[in-house]
Amino acid sequence: MTNLDEELIALRRAIHRDPELAGAERQTAGLVAEQMRAAGLEVTTGVGGHGVLAVLDGSVDGPTLVYRADMDAVDTAHAVHPYPHSGRIFDDGFASRAPGAAHLCGHDLHTAIGVGVARFLARGPVRGRVAFVFQPAEEPLRGARAMLDTGLVQRLAPAESYALHCAPFPVGTLAVSPGLGLPGIDHARIEFPDGRTADFTTLSTVEYPADTVDYQARFRALLETEPRDSVSVSQWTAGSVTNVLSRVWPQEQFPALRTRIQQLASRAGGQVEFPADPFPAMVNTPDLSTRAGEFLSTVLGDDAVLWARASWPYNCEDFALFLKEAPGAMFYLGVANPETGMNGSPHTVDFAADERAIGHGVRAMSALLTHRLSV
Repeated sequence: MTNLDEELIALRRAIHRDPELAGAERQTAGLVAEQMRAAGLEVTTGVGGHGVLAVLDGSVDGPTLVYRADMDAVDTAHAVHPYPHSGRIFDDGFASRAPGAAHLCGHDLHTAIGVGVARFLARGPVRGRVAFVFQPAEEPLRGARAMLDTGLVQRLAPAESYALHCAPFPVGTLAVSPGLGLPGIDHARIEFPDGRTADFTTLSTVEYPADTVDYQARFRALLETEPRDSVSVSQWTAGSVTNVLSRVWPQEQFPALRTRIQQLASRAGGQVEFPADPFPAMVNTPDLSTRAGEFLSTVLGDDAVLWARASWPYNCEDFALFLKEAPGAMFYLGVANPETGMNGSPHTVDFAADERAIGHGVRAMSALLTHRLSV
């Protein structure tokens, strides 16, 4: 393990110990900004909230790439997959000290890896420019829009965008998913008279995993399953209003699903409102994803690069908005270690990650960005 690996693990543990929910990432942003300035990058803070934009200018003219890492923690009361805890503790000595908040989605690793890539590339020489975007408020899908609304990223005219996300694949592996990604999401508000309601979850075409083992099995199935459409619907009632969230892949299904929601609500006497347009799906650019996978196979080895053939239907990702500004891809970084019981399954209450994944992520993304700057 290199000194950089050890320092990044220490940084990850500091962030893990003091997790900050969406919109409150002040301390995490401060740690990131300090690291970026020390590495010699041009740093802008307070971008779209607590976002940090750190720009590494190379010594030779070339394209601009965006590398994005998210910083916010998960509200444990709203964990998507609240499975029974295994009872095993993997963060002894650096467990969350913030009641109701924890890094159950791996954003602490994402941030440490982003810092590591910047520090590694800053040793130079580098062609072109890399804009490191440390984003707040990914969990509620607000941070990317807030940062982009400042216009600072667009002024850099990025050619491509890249990111990583933790996944329950074995540590030392990385998965690419050309032309695939994560679903878009839509919100409907239905007001029913006289306390009536309807079950909109019947519109789902996929069921939530039954437990952590099932979760991991379904993620592994992405490597074998052919692309397919999916709809995942959840609902809750507040007063006389039923709220329906629909996660949909591909996003072209949204109009048909809205029609079905209106029909189901109408049969029960409900009035439907869609407060906003659907949030777009995250779609990895097919050719850039494929080229990245082929390149990483030469760097990491064929066995270390996995090829996902279907989209994970349960979570959304606002990196989608960065991909609309500049094409690119998000990769699944394996953080699981079955031998020790680290499941690597984001949003489970006993999420745990093998910290060797930090070094793997830094080396993979540093190599890829260097390669893309040189083509």
